[in-house]
Amino acid sequence: MNGKDVRKLVIACDAGMGSSVMLAGHLRKSLKKQNVTVEHTPVDSIPGDADVVVCHSGLAARARRGAGDAPVIPFEVYLGDPAVDRLVKAIKDGGEVGG
Repeated sequence: MNGKDVRKLVIACDAGMGSSVMLAGHLRKSLKKQNVTVEHTPVDSIPGDADVVVCHSGLAARARRGAGDAPVIPFEVYLGDPAVDRLVKAIKDGGEVGG
């Protein structure tokens, strides 16, 4: 999928909300000039209209089960992770989004 086609990005988390909510806020700020909605949701409740799902690597298998055809982008650290940085760049520049 091309990053320019992303309209809804979902941050999936487990029980805790602090760090993933912080990441969602960071992505909203980073993508404010793009026409992208950033939502935060439990990993077991990923909405069917998500274009891309971002989650901690420990949740990636669960996220893939609920993400349908949407690519799942796993990360290791909540802020400054290279996988998240690549995703933001792909959305801004129209690069390929993988997962």
